[in-house]
Amino acid sequence: MDKIKQNSYVLFFFNDSKKWLMKVSKKQQFHTHIGIIDHKKAIGKEYGSVIKTNKGKFVYLFKPTIYDYVMKSQRSTQIVYPKDLGYIAARTGLQSGQKVVEIGTGSGSLTTFLASIVKPRGHVYTYDVDPNFMEIAKKNIEKAGLTKHVTMEKLDLKTVKRVPQTDVDLAIVDLGDPWSVLPQVRKMLKGSGALVAICPTMNQLERLATALHENQFYDIECTEQIVRTIEAREGKTRHSFRSIGHTTYVAFARKVFKPRFYPIKRQEEEPEPNYSM
Repeated sequence: MDKIKQNSYVLFFFNDSKKWLMKVSKKQQFHTHIGIIDHKKAIGKEYGSVIKTNKGKFVYLFKPTIYDYVMKSQRSTQIVYPKDLGYIAARTGLQSGQKVVEIGTGSGSLTTFLASIVKPRGHVYTYDVDPNFMEIAKKNIEKAGLTKHVTMEKLDLKTVKRVPQTDVDLAIVDLGDPWSVLPQVRKMLKGSGALVAICPTMNQLERLATALHENQFYDIECTEQIVRTIEAREGKTRHSFRSIGHTTYVAFARKVFKPRFYPIKRQEEEPEPNYSM
């Protein structure tokens, strides 16, 4: 039986829009519009139990998942949302034991997700140039209990003469100009190693796709993940009025070794479809 202890993290859940991720302390009380959530009522209870506020509202005690840590992370930059994270893991074959490099740590939400999968035998090496971002990311990674699976370093990969890692399974680039580090990423990746780039705009995506071909990457795919939630209630099920719109585009590619005489242009490119009747 997994019971809540002092300093355990708990997701206090009232409803889909009112939920709070907190470290439990017996001296802590959290004041909300539904009443006071008294932490000491949670200590000793099993995850999945329920407590009442002083206003008689029921609050459920959930054990946080990586989804919860990502969505409740402290943010200094735009995060990569779970709808994108799941496809990144599936598309790249991310698994325990792999070596991952992340260029652009940001708030550390993506770092947290990556570390949760590659642990306990794998490791994430993440690099950024902004110490303020890195301090926030460090706190988010610590909150999720994944510090020992992450190495964080202040480093500008655009200017290095020698790459900090080699034989990497997956490289993730979250920069405004991801094409600028492709030569360095190529040196770090093993053959067939995967590259993922986070691109907020189509202009970035277009320039990146061209640069990927020029730097000998193949199996290129550019995507946008869209999730539509449904309010499922008896007799009145409908699409939710609340939704997450466009967050980012995600580009995927893999490192290949081409002969010198091999053309950069893709093989057997199909012509644009003609929709005229």
